Amino acid sequence: MGKAYAAGLFAALASAKFGTETAYADGSFNFSPFSTSSSTNAAPSVPSDVPKPPQPTAEAPEKPKVRNDNPRTTSAGFDPEALERGAKALREINSSKSAKQVFDVIKKQEETRQAELTAKMQEFKALQAQAEMDIPCVMSLVFLTYAINPNQALLERQRVVYDEQKKLAQQQAQIKSQMARYEDELARKRMQACKENEHQRARNQELVKMQEESGMRQEAARRATEEQIQAQRRQTEREKAEIERETIRVRAMAEAEGRAHEAKLAEDVNRRILVDRANAEREKWIAAINTTFEHIGGGFRAILTDQNKLVVAVGGVTALAAGIYTTREGARVVWSYVDRILGQPSLIRESSRGKYPWSGFFSRAMSSLKGANGGSATKSEKGFGDVILHPSLEKRIQQLANATANTKAHQAPFRNMLFYGPPGTGKTMVARELARRSGLDYALMTGGDVAPLGSQAVTKIHQLFDWSKKSKKGLLLFIDEADAFLCERNKTYMSEAQRSALNALLFRTGDQSKDIVLALATNRPGDLDSAVADRIDEVIEFPLPGEDERFKLIKLYLEKYISQAGERKPGLFSNLFKKQQQKIEIKGLTDDILREAAARTEGFSGREVAKMMAGVQAAVYGTEDCVLDANLFREVVDYKVAEHQQRRKLAAAEGDK
Repeated sequence: MGKAYAAGLFAALASAKFGTETAYADGSFNFSPFSTSSSTNAAPSVPSDVPKPPQPTAEAPEKPKVRNDNPRTTSAGFDPEALERGAKALREINSSKSAKQVFDVIKKQEETRQAELTAKMQEFKALQAQAEMDIPCVMSLVFLTYAINPNQALLERQRVVYDEQKKLAQQQAQIKSQMARYEDELARKRMQACKENEHQRARNQELVKMQEESGMRQEAARRATEEQIQAQRRQTEREKAEIERETIRVRAMAEAEGRAHEAKLAEDVNRRILVDRANAEREKWIAAINTTFEHIGGGFRAILTDQNKLVVAVGGVTALAAGIYTTREGARVVWSYVDRILGQPSLIRESSRGKYPWSGFFSRAMSSLKGANGGSATKSEKGFGDVILHPSLEKRIQQLANATANTKAHQAPFRNMLFYGPPGTGKTMVARELARRSGLDYALMTGGDVAPLGSQAVTKIHQLFDWSKKSKKGLLLFIDEADAFLCERNKTYMSEAQRSALNALLFRTGDQSKDIVLALATNRPGDLDSAVADRIDEVIEFPLPGEDERFKLIKLYLEKYISQAGERKPGLFSNLFKKQQQKIEIKGLTDDILREAAARTEGFSGREVAKMMAGVQAAVYGTEDCVLDANLFREVVDYKVAEHQQRRKLAAAEGDK
């Protein structure tokens, strides 16, 4: 029996060691059933470290294809309406006040689902470990059965062990299938979560893009609204300026009508007075005429009654009439000839020479005597009278005066000049002073006087240059507003007479002259004809005065209009027949206040500064005590500055139109 038991045990061990059909568990133990025959249900022996091929029927069943019943979906069953609904819901969530709390709740739900899946996985792993632990128990039971009764219950126990092994293998396969399905489900959920996250990210990006586009549209709308507001504001300002101009015009018309009405009333009163006086004078003259005609009638009767007296009276009257007519016409012809030969041309508005050669003889003699007694040299004088210039410009004008004087002394040809700049900067005064310092005579004409001459303009231009050459000292011919008739010849509004006058001037100035210095002044040098610009040798700009120049001008005109106002000029008759004027008293007007006024009058020309100081004089005369203090001076300056700014605004508005 011991041999049989040993043989059975050896057979069992051999079968366990060399069996062809073996089942393996995924745990740390391997178990071989006691079977000598092959079975169709037994699984082949596969090592645990080799990956098993997927079983399509048990572990990885094919997914049924999704039918595309909705024409808007794709072949894979994707419905864009769901995405649109999700995007809409997401926009509603983002637009709500509790968007952050909603996203926090979704995040917590996802974390809870992941925790539940992890707990289920741990539970399945515990079941697998329990199943692997049951295999050694079954093996021990088999060996115990063989040890107790190996002969009787061998087959029955082998069958029981085989059944247990088969059940165990089925349980393991089922557990593996469940684990595979669970892992596949976890993988699908992860993929779904990733897809949802991608969709969520895409929706967030789309929302961000939509928000940016909405912000850009809002910014564009805001800019358009702001531009519209600015345009409306500018339109309102223009309308306001137009209303102000209309108000000023209506006020001026009303004042003019009032003055006209007053003048009309005064005219009626004067007319009645004149009518009464005329009636009285008429009655007086009628009486005198009646008396005269009575005497004349008596004389005529005496003459008519005497034939000799009649002949003598008729001959005398005829001779007297002929003599008067002949004398008058002869004197007119002679005077016109003298005036044409010796007189000043009609184009000249102002000149240092007299209208005739003998004009001003006494005044020139007195001035020469004063110059000889005083010994004042023209070249030693500094400054330009009432003109305050920038130091660099004053230096250049002085050099030009010296050069002109030396040119005359050396009988060299003169250089023509062009003065340009804003009005009121002292171009005419500098030209007059330049002629005086150069030792030349000067003559002033304006370009606006040429156009009304019509066909006589050419003759007058030639007479002007012929008269200018008669000066023994040399003549500086200053043409103010030169662009009035020296503009471009291709202008459509330029008449043939103006064009002919321009050609005459160009003919007379074609060569450098030793007798005439041509000085042109204009506010718009670009309008001059190119041929006229070619005649110019020196171009000098007269800018608006700076702060230092305005300060000097204010002091100059303060002395002229305020300090020296009311003083009598020396002379016997002026003291006898003129009433003593009240002098202006100046209080508290320091240089600091004058510099403050100079700083505030930015953009003023010299003429505007002079008008401002004349306004200060008028304001002082409007007071009772004729006292000029700092407050009154500042008040007038403020008014003039506001008036200057208003004129600039009106000029700018006219320029925009």
